[in-house]
Amino acid sequence: MSPEPPAVSSRFSAVAPDYDVLLCDVWGVVHNGVVATAPACDALGRFRARGGTVILITNAPRPGDYVQHFIERLNVPRTSYDAIVSSGDVTRALVMERAGAPVAHVGPERDVGIFDGLAAQVVPVERAAYVVCSGLYDDTRETPEDYDGLIATMLGRRLPMICANPDVVVERGEHLVYCAGAIADRYAAKGGEVIYAGKPYRPIYEQAMATARRLRGRDTDIRRVLAIGDSVRTDLKGATAFGIDSLFVTAGIHAEELGGRDTPDGAALAAILAEAGVAPRTVMRRLEW
Repeated sequence: MSPEPPAVSSRFSAVAPDYDVLLCDVWGVVHNGVVATAPACDALGRFRARGGTVILITNAPRPGDYVQHFIERLNVPRTSYDAIVSSGDVTRALVMERAGAPVAHVGPERDVGIFDGLAAQVVPVERAAYVVCSGLYDDTRETPEDYDGLIATMLGRRLPMICANPDVVVERGEHLVYCAGAIADRYAAKGGEVIYAGKPYRPIYEQAMATARRLRGRDTDIRRVLAIGDSVRTDLKGATAFGIDSLFVTAGIHAEELGGRDTPDGAALAAILAEAGVAPRTVMRRLEW
């Protein structure tokens, strides 16, 4: 018997009063890598205006202040969120734990800021004690298979890898591009040791809740915390493992397999959620108030 398709809601305002804190994904919900998603930004701003706290929680492999500068260029209004917690922040904490150890960086030049101010000597893989992977060197042309030679070298040296962005793919405009998670998963499948810094793993949620506690001046009942995201693998599974409700935005990275951005197929939606073992509180095509 096929699972029942969940109802698709059109208004976030129907469930917003049930929550005090939102842990909202960024890429795929708040913007698509090219431009801000105005209805989502408006919904988050309205939630804050009613006394709620919005923490943007992202697998971007850069510190939160870098993420803020980036989304400002996409015209994401500052009024739509209170703070940003990134997997880059978590990665920096992991690098600090290894202060002084030589590290190899796998990823684009734009991500090297992740090491700014840290006692980290960046060296080639052949001289490294561990690896930080923030993405592909050129995600416009390369695929994870292009890294099999590098993976073989890392396996031969038994190097642990810190994955600074557990996402496998992300939207860039109307296209999907590979992220660090695709390389990390390939490394792990071949026997490599991987430490994932972001969603769906617990440390980034703990850091986000600590940030919410600091901003609100008190703890928040976990039943009044909602995670919002467009990835079943990271956003929904992470929220489920952390014990909080989730809202699934279907017009993100799963849009094609769900049959389209505007008309997700109910059976496909039910199947993808059942296969992942997740049951979001709410499903929306896009986040709208």
